[in-house]
Amino acid sequence: MNIEDIFDDLPSLKTNRIILRRLTLEDVNDVFEYACEPEVAIYTLWEHHKSIDDTLTFLSFMVKKYEEKQVADWGIVLKESNKLIGTGGFMWWSPKNASAEVGYALSKKYWNQGIMTEALNEIVKFGFDKMKLNRIEAKTRVENIASQSVLKKAGMTFEGIMREQLFTKGDYRDFMIFSILRKEYIERTRES
Repeated sequence: MNIEDIFDDLPSLKTNRIILRRLTLEDVNDVFEYACEPEVAIYTLWEHHKSIDDTLTFLSFMVKKYEEKQVADWGIVLKESNKLIGTGGFMWWSPKNASAEVGYALSKKYWNQGIMTEALNEIVKFGFDKMKLNRIEAKTRVENIASQSVLKKAGMTFEGIMREQLFTKGDYRDFMIFSILRKEYIERTRES
């Protein structure tokens, strides 16, 4: 399986409340609305957006990734309002090792409503069903309790702490790593 086979035409995914779809430059206002919030970006690798130009730069980067058939995020859109409220998807993918890493961000207005768990469950399903992954992992800052909860609800297991793993936002940061294996995903889907 090649990355281009999947990301040549990244499909939209649908759940009860959301649609995961490609980002476009027309999403600039919705993305800026949440990406400008320092609280949203506090645990991410990116700084909060200070201007609409920051958001346009991000969206242009994502559109280019789609055009080049690279691993890229989906936009998270509420079905009822068609409002884009976050992003989620794969950060990298190693087809040779059948493993990939997921990441996500969500507007503060929609925290604690189960939306990110719903999106992550669909992304994980896509990873195992379409990308034929054996392992999906995610990293989160040790301080990010909410993200740890989302990962656990998506069936991921805590593996350990990578001490001072990344230099970001002016300091070396500890990251927790979580993962789910294909066999665990299959068992989990049988139980539900």
